[in-house]
Amino acid sequence: SCSQRHDRNAQSADATRTVVPPANPLALALASHSGSGRLDKDIIRLQEQIRSGKQTDLALEQLGWKFVAKARESFDPGFYKLAEQCALAIEARQPHSAEALLLRGHALHNLHRFKEAEPLARQLAAGRGSPFDFGLLGDVLMEQGKLAEAVEAYQRMMDLRPDLHSYARGAHVRWLKGNVAGAEKLMRLAVSAASPHDSESAAWVYVRLGAYQFQSGAFAEAERACATALEFQNDYPSALLLLGRLLLAQGHYGQAAKTLRRAMELNPLPEYQWALAEALRADGRAEEAMAVEAQLHRHGATTDPRTYSLYLATRGQSAATALRLAEVELQARGDVFTHDALAWALAAADKMDAARRHAAQALSEGTQDGRLFLHAAGIAQRGGDEAAARRWAAQALQLKHLLLPSERELLESVAPASGLASQTKFSPAEAVAAGGGTHDNHTTQP
Repeated sequence: SCSQRHDRNAQSADATRTVVPPANPLALALASHSGSGRLDKDIIRLQEQIRSGKQTDLALEQLGWKFVAKARESFDPGFYKLAEQCALAIEARQPHSAEALLLRGHALHNLHRFKEAEPLARQLAAGRGSPFDFGLLGDVLMEQGKLAEAVEAYQRMMDLRPDLHSYARGAHVRWLKGNVAGAEKLMRLAVSAASPHDSESAAWVYVRLGAYQFQSGAFAEAERACATALEFQNDYPSALLLLGRLLLAQGHYGQAAKTLRRAMELNPLPEYQWALAEALRADGRAEEAMAVEAQLHRHGATTDPRTYSLYLATRGQSAATALRLAEVELQARGDVFTHDALAWALAAADKMDAARRHAAQALSEGTQDGRLFLHAAGIAQRGGDEAAARRWAAQALQLKHLLLPSERELLESVAPASGLASQTKFSPAEAVAAGGGTHDNHTTQP
């Protein structure tokens, strides 16, 4: 996945608003760009080509996808907005252009404007019907919690073009449905198709493979997957984050903090900041952790409201803010993880009936995730459902190596009340033993 950005410019009163002419998409796309990297040079070259009037439509499409690549490389969502302007400029010249629809739909998806992207994707799938059209449709449907339809779209994509991109999407759906072993099998097909010609995609699929291996307890294999990802893309933040989580799970707190700090410097989002703060606290460096948490509090609500909501609810801070952020997120995003964030925030706000409803929706697809199970156990316990609390706590215990230290502490408070006290303590040695480095340690998933 990408973090949600909110447009904060829509709050001015109509009575005092200055009338501004509509922006010219072409002018925005051709705004002066600087930089000396390969992508920067490509962007500058294509802008110059468009200004000269040479193959303008093709150059606009290529420029749009270069902006997409730049957004991925720099973690700056502003480049997705420039990609959207390229698409709008093409549409102004060629109404109903499929190339423009795909580019705009992709930009909207990455800007978390899923409801706007869906009709574009449906139009593309019903008309041109290319593999990437079905891929976009599956992506926007999945983010809105329409998983059955997303599966159909991804299957069409894979039937038309079995490659890295379709295999990776299929693997993610299998993981969401609780089939971790099946997800890993399909992701291995994706990494077998990885190429240095698309190093970012190659790095990403190796990170996802590593995440499945981490979940299954194959720590050594997950670390090798991270290493391969970093060979494809040096200092790749997602790989550093996963490596840091692996080190954290094994009790190597100092190494974890070093790795996670580098990841956070490259991509200062709440998920990275939270993990780093946890590593620093576990390493006895509370003051450093507080400095990182201060950054998280300053920007978390705008850079990634869902994760920030989870953080606040987990830490028992600002329950009202956590709830507000999760409720707003659900308006755009209806997947299981958004329902989980809302359930956890509702529980923090002591709204237990609603918390139980959203927790049930979070668990409805069978996703095997330690955090989902922890939250379900905590909500059931507070609601007096001892059988459910025991069931979900047992599930969380099987995946406790995926939890952050503070979450494992929460599990230790939930599990004893559920009759699971003898299983709650977690040690680094246990994590290493769980890993073993072989697939023989994979648990059987539904």
